[in-house]
Amino acid sequence: MRSASADTTPRLFSKRVIGEPGFLTRFGAYLRKRPLDARTRGIVGHLESIFGTWIDDIPLYLKALRHRSILVEHNLHNSESYEQLEFLGDAVLDLIVADLLFERYPKEDEGFMTQMRSKIVRAETLARLAGGLRIQELIEVGDRVRDQGIQTSVNVMSDIFEALIGALYRDRGYAAAFSFVKRAILHELDLTHMEAERSNHKSMLLEYAQGRRLGIPVYRIADVDGPDHLRMYTIDVLVGDRVMGTGIGKSKKKAEQNAAEQALAAFGKTSNP
Repeated sequence: MRSASADTTPRLFSKRVIGEPGFLTRFGAYLRKRPLDARTRGIVGHLESIFGTWIDDIPLYLKALRHRSILVEHNLHNSESYEQLEFLGDAVLDLIVADLLFERYPKEDEGFMTQMRSKIVRAETLARLAGGLRIQELIEVGDRVRDQGIQTSVNVMSDIFEALIGALYRDRGYAAAFSFVKRAILHELDLTHMEAERSNHKSMLLEYAQGRRLGIPVYRIADVDGPDHLRMYTIDVLVGDRVMGTGIGKSKKKAEQNAAEQALAAFGKTSNP
């Protein structure tokens, strides 16, 4: 396994953003790291750089990077792998992402934010974030499985990404975990593309209907309610001669998308990836 060092740290995460610690804190961190071996110091330096802050409870992060395959080889307890911290990190990540979406999309409904959160926290997305930060280089696995690609598997990388969030939360608190996750998501994920991908129900319905020779879906305004500045549209979508979905929204476009989504569900299709 390659050792982590400051010169290999991803550029976007190379600056501290939470605020430089005071002299006593820096000195205390220096004393804690001084007796560490070179590899562990490299891991700590890498993590501090991507987190944007110093870390205190070093064994906690080493545990977050430890795969269960090493437990038998070193006679360690079952709780000494990343899995406990992954359980915690999963819950913390869900809260942080919900918090970020609430902040970014103040006018969207629960269904939209639920689907966006699902896209962000799914294993493939988290593994991509972990890979961008080269976390796979820090993962500790047993000698017998070292060449089996465990460190780069989607499930392990996503689980350890969550475990590190759990460790950061336990060690430095919610603010540090929130700052790290926010930067990781906003710097590495195209939320605008994910939003469009999620909401393109009309295109999906058109493709589905044409592929089965059902004709082109027709959108019809069923009702318009509310004052000019608070219009609420109700729109039906017809496929053939049948109303297959009804959508409500603050704009015609939103109502049509919601109607198309309902129609897809009626056909047994889903817009989720």
